[in-house]
Parts: sequence; C-alpha cells; structure tokens
Amino acid sequence: MKSTAFCPISDRKIDEHVARLNGAFTLLFLAVFIFSGSILPIIFLFADFALRSGSFSRFSPLAFISKNIAKSLFSKPQLINAGPKIFAARIGLVFNIVIILSFLVGLNTLAFVFTGIFGICAFLESAFGICVACQIYPFVYRFTYHAKIQKLKI
Repeated sequence: MKSTAFCPISDRKIDEHVARLNGAFTLLFLAVFIFSGSILPIIFLFADFALRSGSFSRFSPLAFISKNIAKSLFSKPQLINAGPKIFAARIGLVFNIVIILSFLVGLNTLAFVFTGIFGICAFLESAFGICVACQIYPFVYRFTYHAKIQKLKI
C-alpha cells in the first residue's frame, strides 16, 4: 500500500479516538492556564507530554482517561499509526517547555502567544483530526535526517 503522507512511522498503533480526546484535554488545560494565570496546568501537561513522547505513554494520565472514555463512547477502536502522534507529543513537549520558560522569566505575553498556537493545534486535532505536526515533519526531516542521509551518500 502506497501513501502520499510524509510522517514518521512506528510499529505501534493507537486509537484515533484517544488521540482526539487527548487533544481536547490538552485544550482544556491550556484554557485553564490562560484564564487562571497559574502555571500548574502547563507543568501537568509537560509531564504528560514527556510520558507520551517517549516510551512511557502507558503511564500518561490523560491517555489513561481518554482510553477509558473512548471505550465507553465508541464501540470499536479506530487504529492508526502511532508515529505521527509520538512526533506530535514531542512538538507539544517543546511548546510546554517554551511556555514554562517564558512564564518563569516574566515573558507572560510570549507564554500566552505560544499557548494560543498550541491551543489551535490541539483544537484542530480534537475537532477535525488534523495533525499539525504532520505538516511540520517534512521540514524537520529536511533539516535533520535528510541532511545526514545526503552526507552518507557522498
């Protein structure tokens, strides 16, 4: 089967319903941060994204909650490749780091701008199943892996 999508591929599968619910919960925590001004929701998201971006996703509180909700709402899982979602979690981890650092050094406007961008990405995933990370991946590939492959060919 040939695909025109250009995303990282994994040997693992995940339920798309769970990924979309994770996006909804992420959006909720980002909104709590914006409206409360407390950094605690972002610190929680940082820890959760750190777990989901590595090999410890089974310990993610948001994934655990999302899996249980998905089991009760949907009769059949809709399995998709986990690679793009792992890459998206890594991008989300970077967003969390930037937000936390910006907030801690007093650049609150910058923290809220990055929160807004992160929120848009989470909304697109949650509402429409659009993975913004998959749109970013070709650029990351070009500037990291592709350059290394070209050096090996020479």
